[in-house]
Amino acid sequence: MDVILLERVAKLGQMGDVVSVKEGYARNFLLPQNKALRASQANIANFEAQKAQLEARNLESKKEAEDMAGRIDGQQFIVIRSASDAGSLYGSVTPRDAAEVATDGGFSVDRKQVILTAPIKELGLHDVIVRLHPEVEAGIQLNVARSEEEAQLQASGKSIQELAAEEEAEAEFEIAELFDDIGSAAADDEDLISTPEGNSDSDDQPEVGGDDD
Repeated sequence: MDVILLERVAKLGQMGDVVSVKEGYARNFLLPQNKALRASQANIANFEAQKAQLEARNLESKKEAEDMAGRIDGQQFIVIRSASDAGSLYGSVTPRDAAEVATDGGFSVDRKQVILTAPIKELGLHDVIVRLHPEVEAGIQLNVARSEEEAQLQASGKSIQELAAEEEAEAEFEIAELFDDIGSAAADDEDLISTPEGNSDSDDQPEVGGDDD
């Protein structure tokens, strides 16, 4: 199907280009989202008549997107999720989740603007692209953790593996200290048993021999 683009579409063309696309792609994406029109003579003529207005509207929306990109680019947002000790999520973080935390953080983001290069199924820091305009993108980071405290540690640069190793080392240290305390207490008890208080080698010994007179 031939369509005329009403805005820039990545990997397809610029505003005003007439391109050939699969009918399903046009029906399910380009046409319902007003990104293109069927390339009929009437639509092409209509586009040419409104081209100046469309370009002005596009420029305005682009400037707004660039302003927002300057504010949101590089921002980190915390997403709290349940996960195993190994860091695997019980589920996944979706574009809707990313849009919600960004919006809660003061930025109006729609889930359709969020682009995930791969499903997020692990704890940690994940880079995400937000397409604010056909020609404007920004990068944000999702800090996926099991708690706010864990998120802060991750933000400082520690991975889940490092956190788990630290917790394990701390537990082993506490166990070692406990055994040391038990050992010290047992040694003190042995000393008390072997040398009871008041016992002396010279005291209370019976005299042997002596004068009969």
